[in-house]
Amino acid sequence: MATKRKGMVNLSRPGYFVYGSLAAVMIASLFPFYWSFLIGSGDASTIRDPNMSWLPGGNFFANASTVINADAVNFWKALGNSLIVSTTVSITTVVLSTLAGYAFAKLRFKGSNWLFVAVIATMAVPVQLGVVPLYIIMSRYGWTGSLWAVIIPALVTAFGVFWMTQYMQQSLPTELIEAARVDGCNMIRTFWHVAIPAVRPAAAMLFLFTFVQSWNNFFWPFIVLDQSNPTLPVALSILQASYFVDYSLVLAGVLLATVPLLILFIFTGRQLVSGIMAGAVKG
Repeated sequence: MATKRKGMVNLSRPGYFVYGSLAAVMIASLFPFYWSFLIGSGDASTIRDPNMSWLPGGNFFANASTVINADAVNFWKALGNSLIVSTTVSITTVVLSTLAGYAFAKLRFKGSNWLFVAVIATMAVPVQLGVVPLYIIMSRYGWTGSLWAVIIPALVTAFGVFWMTQYMQQSLPTELIEAARVDGCNMIRTFWHVAIPAVRPAAAMLFLFTFVQSWNNFFWPFIVLDQSNPTLPVALSILQASYFVDYSLVLAGVLLATVPLLILFIFTGRQLVSGIMAGAVKG
């Protein structure tokens, strides 16, 4: 085993306790998915059976087909609506938060500190407090029942502005910006050629976080959308109301709604990890 000397890093491998703890966390994280698959592959009586088997049944694809073809739920329309809302909100949040973060972190203007504090203070306000005035505004614009009522209020978030501001303050040297200005770059070219390449890991992290949050958002879409034009979480709630006894159908629908997120994490998980690590390491 390597010894740790002064000024050197200990290169010894983690012990059995570390690997055992990681394995326990992984099992605990995967158990809800297995439980959902276990119930979703059974029938209506599975969850009420005191002698329920811990092995999956053979009805998952039949239950999934029932969910997709249910008369009460337009599954494909709800899936498309969730993709439109989540993708649009994620892109606009990344773009606007990056612009605001660059302004707060690297530009000097009067009242910037107080304005930044005001933006962060909005994170302390519960979402439920703004539902009534927001619904009134959406109804006056005629957007109730439309996806615009879900997209417009979520175009940018205070967390996104805070995240990008902190990242730029720590990871984007002011000397690079000054050097670009000396070379003749204006503000827009400096932002595009200097700031954007430096914040790509943080932008990827923010995109994934916003996409997952928007995909799972239920409270506001449930209020402002109707049953003819729902997002996927709202459609699943309609399914639960229609099949309130048959939890195998409900959990089969939940697993179907999870598949796009799993695909997203498979292809972009490395960017997520690099974004988290880059944000955790100062300088």
